[in-house]
Amino acid sequence: MDAKIAFGIVLKKVRKEKNVSQEQLALKANIERAHISKLERGLFQPSLSTIIAIANILDCKPGMLVDMAAEELTRNE
Repeated sequence: MDAKIAFGIVLKKVRKEKNVSQEQLALKANIERAHISKLERGLFQPSLSTIIAIANILDCKPGMLVDMAAEELTRNE
């Protein structure tokens, strides 16, 4: 597994825990919904500004998303 996939798993998990749809997240973060979908599927690697925007909408710290993705990577090695 690579970092893009791990981040996508974490993004989808946190988004669903916060009961936020892809459409809501995209609208509030000023990102295309298709881009959110591609991030969650591990097709794109998010930029730092995207991680920060997503974290703000999901009411968490950007570092938390990154830490969770690193844990996901370690768990699946």
